[in-house]
Amino acid sequence: MKRRHEEEFMAFAAARTAPLFRSACVLTSGDAHLAEDLVQDTLGRMYANWRKIAQVDDPAAYTHTVLVRTYLSYRRRRSNSEQPTDTLPDSGAAPEHDATLRVTLLDALGRLSARDRAVLPHGRHGAAHPRGT
Repeated sequence: MKRRHEEEFMAFAAARTAPLFRSACVLTSGDAHLAEDLVQDTLGRMYANWRKIAQVDDPAAYTHTVLVRTYLSYRRRRSNSEQPTDTLPDSGAAPEHDATLRVTLLDALGRLSARDRAVLPHGRHGAAHPRGT
């Protein structure tokens, strides 16, 4: 990017950062950290295409459109469904009182025919269902 364009962008970004942040806070229901990320992503996209965007009739309105689209893209991502929690999930270690049950189940599985064992799901979390039920 030419120095003139870079200076134009820096002036534009300095003037638009606060309004973009306020809009991002509204979009994110007050999540300031996410709002900052959205503003940064938006300005990064604007910087990459500044020569074209500077020629748009209203670059400020265009920037808000980019912000909203960036937010919608974030919402569609699979990782967005992750939510923080105060409790940790189970460690995966079986409690001691389940040891007897585990031995009983392994013994029962060992008595199944090879054909019946073949239809059982493998892994720790699969439910064992005999064929035909």
